[in-house]
Amino acid sequence: MHQAVHRLSEPQQIQALAHPLRLDVIAALREPDSAAGVARQIGRPRQQVNYHLKELARVGLVTPAGERRKGNFIEQLYQAVARRFVVSSRFTWNQEQLEATLRDQVALAQLTELGERLQRDAARLIDAAMMDGTEIPSVSAVAEVRFENETARARFLEEYMDALQKLLNKHGGTKGEAFRVTFAAYPELEDA
Repeated sequence: MHQAVHRLSEPQQIQALAHPLRLDVIAALREPDSAAGVARQIGRPRQQVNYHLKELARVGLVTPAGERRKGNFIEQLYQAVARRFVVSSRFTWNQEQLEATLRDQVALAQLTELGERLQRDAARLIDAAMMDGTEIPSVSAVAEVRFENETARARFLEEYMDALQKLLNKHGGTKGEAFRVTFAAYPELEDA
């Protein structure tokens, strides 16, 4: 079973996808196929596709998916490990400093995880809309609010969480289609 979305956090995986032909190979491997089959799909020589396919397999972005007999030949089939790929925002950070910062600031760690989860979820929803023609019921709201001091900010967050809990209790249930409700509050930084 392949994932809907795979988070890229290894430099060699991101580097492997930097080649435009490899993106075409990945797209062709949503369903299992051979190097020859992919070559036909994207209109490239089989040897060229085979080279890029091996590189994608080497870094774990495609995996063997069985074999297929074609005449006297047995073709190795491959499939992409996911339908979509997203680059982790953590990729560009110094791992040691990042781990220390997130260990000391739990809410910031949760905000980072939330951002990546939203990115993965949005990619899956886009995929459903594109591939299945599914209408995606969604909403988003972005607002800027200013607080005079920490006390005002704390009061706002407390009231907001109370109001949100009341809404969730009133409208939420155990039956029906599940929706994810997300709230994040963080200081707006000036663009550098």
